[in-house]
Amino acid sequence: MKILVCMSVVPDTTTKITFTDNDTKFNTQGVQFIINPYDELSLTKALEITEKSGGSVTVATVGLVDADAVIRKALAIGANDAIRINAEPKDAQFVAEQIAAIVKANGYDMVLTGRESIDYNGGQVCGLLGALLDWPSVNVCTKIDVQDGVAMFERDIDGGRQSISSSLPVVASAQKDLCEPRIPNMKGIMAARTKPLNVVEPVSSETASTYISFETPAAKQAVKIIDAQNAGQLIDILKNEAKIIA
Repeated sequence: MKILVCMSVVPDTTTKITFTDNDTKFNTQGVQFIINPYDELSLTKALEITEKSGGSVTVATVGLVDADAVIRKALAIGANDAIRINAEPKDAQFVAEQIAAIVKANGYDMVLTGRESIDYNGGQVCGLLGALLDWPSVNVCTKIDVQDGVAMFERDIDGGRQSISSSLPVVASAQKDLCEPRIPNMKGIMAARTKPLNVVEPVSSETASTYISFETPAAKQAVKIIDAQNAGQLIDILKNEAKIIA
């Protein structure tokens, strides 16, 4: 079974976010980049599936050369090989089109993504891939099993979870309860140095969107402490300043 895992390279959650070029681009200077946490879940689940039933796991990333070190971590975790599409990931449509071209050229049985990347939180790539490949797509999966050519899923829905199945090939995205991410060990780190990391050029794609500007959230206001005996002041603040009561 051949599984392709889509991986985003994202800023570490402790990163201080700033912007350049009149707030139209993310400032990457001094930023520590990591594997998108939801994609780590996808990678771990792909490894579990292939360890159980045989096969291979390939990681695919749309990114420039500075993503290679993070991709090597995915190889250290256990992926057999990696593909980097040599382009800046402009938006979800662009990324999905690049990954779809890789899938069509190499023939995979399953494509796994994270539910979203933690930088843009779009959550679009899984569904877009399903549409581009004409495959079924299953989002926010908390359980994935494959038996006799059939993939079985549990996924989050409003008010609960849903159990569904699909024939292969299929695209699915990982939710946080899917599995526990793996940590590279020394053997994996050493092996990653010699595993293939193939760089390919992007396929032609029209720009679907542009970013006008970015801004950080407004700073939190200072906390006001109201004496327990002064309920009238609290009511006045809630009504006239916070405007959350009438």
